[in-house]
Amino acid sequence: MFLKRELANAIRMLSIDAIQNAKSGHPGMPMGMADIAEVLWRKFLKHSPMNPNWDNRDRFILSNGHGSMLLYSLLHLTGYDLSINDLKNFRKLHSKTPGHPETGETPGVETTTGPLGQGLANAVGMAIAERTLSAHFNRPNYDIVDHYTWVFVGDGCLMEGISHEVCSLAGTLKLGKLIVFYDQNGISIDGKISNWFTDNTVMRFKSYNWHVVDQVDGHNPDSIKNSIKEAKSVKNQPSIIICNTIIGFGSPNKSGTADSHGSPLGELEIALTRKNLNWKYLPFEIPTQIYDKWNFVKQGVKLEESWNKKFNLYKSEYPELAVEYERRIKKQLPVEWYKKTNDYIFNLQKNPQNIASRKASQNSIEEFAALLPELIGGSADLSPSNLTMWSNSSSITENLSGNYIHYGVREFGMTAIANGISHHGGFIPYTSTFLMFVEYARNAVRMAALMNTKHIFVYTHDSIGLGEDGPTHQPVEQLANLRMTPNIDVWRPSDQVETSVAWKYAIEQKHGPTALILSRQNLSQFYRNDEQIRNIFFGAYILYDSKEPLDIIFISTGSELQITLTAAKKIADLGYSVRVVSMPSNNVFDRQSISYKESVLPSYITKRIIVEASIKDFWYKYAGTEGIIIGMETFGESAPEEVLFKKFGFTVDNIISQSKILLKH
Repeated sequence: MFLKRELANAIRMLSIDAIQNAKSGHPGMPMGMADIAEVLWRKFLKHSPMNPNWDNRDRFILSNGHGSMLLYSLLHLTGYDLSINDLKNFRKLHSKTPGHPETGETPGVETTTGPLGQGLANAVGMAIAERTLSAHFNRPNYDIVDHYTWVFVGDGCLMEGISHEVCSLAGTLKLGKLIVFYDQNGISIDGKISNWFTDNTVMRFKSYNWHVVDQVDGHNPDSIKNSIKEAKSVKNQPSIIICNTIIGFGSPNKSGTADSHGSPLGELEIALTRKNLNWKYLPFEIPTQIYDKWNFVKQGVKLEESWNKKFNLYKSEYPELAVEYERRIKKQLPVEWYKKTNDYIFNLQKNPQNIASRKASQNSIEEFAALLPELIGGSADLSPSNLTMWSNSSSITENLSGNYIHYGVREFGMTAIANGISHHGGFIPYTSTFLMFVEYARNAVRMAALMNTKHIFVYTHDSIGLGEDGPTHQPVEQLANLRMTPNIDVWRPSDQVETSVAWKYAIEQKHGPTALILSRQNLSQFYRNDEQIRNIFFGAYILYDSKEPLDIIFISTGSELQITLTAAKKIADLGYSVRVVSMPSNNVFDRQSISYKESVLPSYITKRIIVEASIKDFWYKYAGTEGIIIGMETFGESAPEEVLFKKFGFTVDNIISQSKILLKH
């Protein structure tokens, strides 16, 4: 027991020293969960410090990410590429140890956490991915996909509403390889949580169909070890291990109080803690014998070598499956992808259909999903409206090797779960709801952008064109908000051709999420030549030119492009030189070369009309000081689509009227 406590104390002291050195951070959780971490990481966690991205590693998620020094200490001690100097640079600019764990910044960090509850949601996604991928590839005697997902959560994670959404679904899906440790210390920033959090957690999780291990002494290694063994023995339910812990364990004056939660202990209290824990070493000093006990490099190499041997035998017996597995893990698209998808898009031009872009999206899914077994979709209880299912959609609740998830009315949970699926690897997730309800999912959308997660958001019912359901369901500001979020490519296509290009772009995009903004109402298909179709991939292109030199440029997207083109041609009939630019993705267009952007939107043409049924403020960077924006300035109303478009000025007559005013100046 003494040695184990000393090993756990190494976590505690590294954590409080780094936090004190940074003059900010959260020491309470690393001190309180150190004993749990010591047992899990040294006795149960399957990982390889020399190869943090080994396919078959266990996933460890620190959902209560404010306790990041716990994770950094573990990574350092077990042999990851995280030096003692990296710990000394905790919370410093450009360090490998940011204030909250960030994937891509620190080897061994699986997902970015901090917004409470989302790490737990990501973990549910990873557990779904593990089980589904295993169903795709495992064969008798060859469990090449076989690992656990372990999660640390605190009181705050379980207070967040997203924890209900995702834990409810995890129980329904019977994710037996998902094991959660609940750090039940009864303290948050505001103090003792008994004044505002009195849930019966045991009954709550039993009602979700979870296996519950209660009354675990979070500071007793034997109690912790036995609880893990019990959880692993349950195969058809996720498990939550409820650990009674003391926040700030070891601090004589601040343990068990909010004082240890979110600020350094202070030099005096750290000195007292050293004495209390019988820790005789200087700040950031770890004796060799403790490093030796912690180091997991050799064990990790052995685990990986054993798996590699199994996989090589699997390759011999199932060569085609092995090639496909490696392709998906490496995030490579099939060889035939590029030709078949290009042929599909160019053939669409020859077979015009006046259909809603949500239907065009479904057609694209039908075509593309047949080429991509890694495409896994889902909707927040709106599949028949979002049109996200295709002929071979198969629910994972009925078929473990399925490709579709019925998320239920859980927009936030859905989005965060799919982020986890993406970060696990082997899948490209797409999720869907009405554009208006991105509001429920907002922070998970932002986290996808922050993490550069490959995740396709399918948002339908994109404007006041939704009609009679009224302003509660009619998005106005949501499109601008998405466009202004870093790292998200937003596409609002105008017909089936642009929709298929947007889908192809989203799948080929190597980094970051893509949002597809789609209409409920039918849209006319435009004629384009081959060059124009190719130029769609640049985010904006010239759809119509009357003659040179130009007098005025019209810019539009989505359902408003048709009336804009009609109005532009009538202005051209009056003798003006007119250009119409379709801009399905301003984000993509903005990244093009200066010469291309100038060829589409020459800077010397300052007379511009922009038409989009979305908040108009976004468009001023394209309209300039002389341009006119026909857009939304208020919320919508409940009325038929055609009545609303007329009321808010989205008509050919109004566009012509505004153009005449602009051209007279």
